[in-house]
Amino acid sequence: MTIQDSRESRTPRVLFICIRNSARSQMAEAFLKRACPGKVYVESAGLEPGVINPLAIATMQELGIDISNNSTQNVFDVFKAGKLFSHVITVCDEASAKACPIFPGIVTRLNWDIPDPAALTGTWDEQLEAVRPIRQTISDRVDALCENLCHLANAS
Repeated sequence: MTIQDSRESRTPRVLFICIRNSARSQMAEAFLKRACPGKVYVESAGLEPGVINPLAIATMQELGIDISNNSTQNVFDVFKAGKLFSHVITVCDEASAKACPIFPGIVTRLNWDIPDPAALTGTWDEQLEAVRPIRQTISDRVDALCENLCHLANAS
């Protein structure tokens, strides 16, 4: 989609950003797609894209959401492609959020301070247990966001 195309669209457009686009942003994207099907355009990207975190895959699978085939993308490639978003939401710490590019256009920019699952230590089961509250926090924030976005989409 070009800059001109997105100006013509009244559909809310959301970009979730985290460091590697491997867990938090992927979960947020999946939750928003499920919560607002067809009413919101959503993507996710990372500052240093990696591979999808197995902990994120496992905890999302517990809810019946499969992100195992998702790919990661670089936020700067999204920026260079000229895509416009109505909402750019970083799901990482404040310092990382400041490293994200400023997208052109009128953008609501939010930062959700969410712990990084990649920083967890311990056994697989201990890490999995620690990711569940992170997943829940993301889900709760996406639900609140969706209420607002779906209202905007319906008003168009």
